[in-house]
Amino acid sequence: MTRLKIEISVPESHTVVVIEALHAAGAGRVGKYTRCSSIWKVSGNWQALPGTQPYDGEVGVVQHSEECRIESVCDADQAGAVQQAVRDARPYEQAAIHFLPLCEP
Repeated sequence: MTRLKIEISVPESHTVVVIEALHAAGAGRVGKYTRCSSIWKVSGNWQALPGTQPYDGEVGVVQHSEECRIESVCDADQAGAVQQAVRDARPYEQAAIHFLPLCEP
């Protein structure tokens, strides 16, 4: 079974709701442990293009903001459900969700 590392950036105010959504979709299981995740404080940068409705910032202006990077894991066959759960829980118009394959020797 292929395992994936999940990386998501969200405002700190939304970390709990996104983590709950991840776990409800089946992410966060490591061996005989469940609800495994970590949170890193990061600085995010973006510029919203015309036609967008940014959660934070203004169209055409480079925005800098403190965010949280949530990391967890899931099985590859759970990725679709995890992605949808995060999209439903996050506030950003465009969700930055990364799924990275893990090498587990």
